[in-house]
Amino acid sequence: MLPPRTATAPPRGRPRRRAVLGALSLAAACSLVPAPAAAAPAAGAEAAPGGHCAGRALLRVPGAAHQQADCLDELTTAGTVASGHTDPADFAGLTPKDLPTPSGVPGIQIDGYFPDTSTTNTNHGWNHDAQFVIRLPDRWNGGLVVSGTPGNREQHANDRAISDWVLARGYAFAATDKGNTGLAFHRDGRRPGDAIAEWNTRLTQLTRAARAVVAQRYRRAPARTLATGLSNGGYLVRWQLENHPELYDGGVDWEGTLWRSDGPHLLTFLPPALRHYPVYAAGGPGAENALRALHQAGYPAGSEFLWPYHHQVYWDLTQRIYREELDPGYDGATEAGTPFCASGTPGCDADYDYATRPAAVRRAVDRIALTGRIGRPLITLQGTLDVLLPISQDSDVYARMVREAGRGALLRYYRIEDGTHTDSLVDAFPDRLRPMVPCHRSAFEALERWLTGKGLPPADHTVRRPVGADAATLLTSCPLGRGSSSWTTGRWHAAGGTPS
Repeated sequence: MLPPRTATAPPRGRPRRRAVLGALSLAAACSLVPAPAAAAPAAGAEAAPGGHCAGRALLRVPGAAHQQADCLDELTTAGTVASGHTDPADFAGLTPKDLPTPSGVPGIQIDGYFPDTSTTNTNHGWNHDAQFVIRLPDRWNGGLVVSGTPGNREQHANDRAISDWVLARGYAFAATDKGNTGLAFHRDGRRPGDAIAEWNTRLTQLTRAARAVVAQRYRRAPARTLATGLSNGGYLVRWQLENHPELYDGGVDWEGTLWRSDGPHLLTFLPPALRHYPVYAAGGPGAENALRALHQAGYPAGSEFLWPYHHQVYWDLTQRIYREELDPGYDGATEAGTPFCASGTPGCDADYDYATRPAAVRRAVDRIALTGRIGRPLITLQGTLDVLLPISQDSDVYARMVREAGRGALLRYYRIEDGTHTDSLVDAFPDRLRPMVPCHRSAFEALERWLTGKGLPPADHTVRRPVGADAATLLTSCPLGRGSSSWTTGRWHAAGGTPS
């Protein structure tokens, strides 16, 4: 759900309506090029047949309408930023500014796109959606990691948070732009929900193609294929393991977006934030009731310091563009509502009430809905101070769905104390927040051990913030040791907390 860094596309399918989308700035965008750190040798990695970049010209991505393969001395952002094989604007604001960048990973990068008719992605000057990137390190550990992007970003959005680290461990890596990008992603498709439904199709398409390319390059199929992603990318992991478990060995879901036809989802908890936050922020006689309403909507006590930023940057924009995708008729001829409209204004998203909308809206959500019926091991993690996707309205609910579907043995769920949705905010609030990226890496390693029979991950619990840990420790370490809280189906019991 992270906000995109690009915008606009010509309409396709739906009639074009008056655009009222405001500009978006990422006030907490991080520094993009930290000092490189040498990558540790990938455990168990083997040299690719034929040496550095051998057979590059023979590689073919099945189904691609266009591809370009390049031999690179460095596949991580330590080299690709300078060589032009990534787009730093695409991952701006997603990671802490001091996150180390590994290096020393030569290999082949394939950029390209699958057939598509929308043109929101301008990377490479192609003006073509369904773009992908596939990276094939010279020293390969036998695995493949595939990912969809957060928010409405392009295929390089995961390069610092995920790609750099898994490449340094010897994995091949593939990512897709999901088939549409930018603030006006909702213009893609002909029916409400089409644009989001395409995200799922594109990751399935990429996974199949990347597995074939890996087999071409290394002369054998990947021994394991793992899906991972954050925010909307985490939603894709959940959906893939529910609908195409045959393609994967497991996945790590980092604060994935929850969609279910009965709610909760974005369109049920964002309107109360838009409606009550201005009253709370103004102070006065209504502030206490507004604060209580925000807590009841899922925004946790103790997260109030994050609300001004999220109101300015995330809540309003996210509600309007996702509501436009799933319920375009709500605001009539206006496209994606009126920014920061006051409650009581006709067609204002602050007053949106999903429960009273026509059945067609629920059917649109049902097309992209999750069920909890995962078919492969999944580790889910989310921060307790996430105020874009409040944890009680998202991962707490999804974990319960998995158990109610009888798939609880395939899930481990970790609530990360003081984690929030956007890791770059740690730079603004270092004493109140902890970065999620090292917790994702710990979860990924736990999944590796789980799949190789080297040990089950810890049981579900809250991963406490270590007392007295400094910023450097929090940036590089997140042990998933057993916490003092425990999950039971339907309720979360935590010291000082309230049941969800």
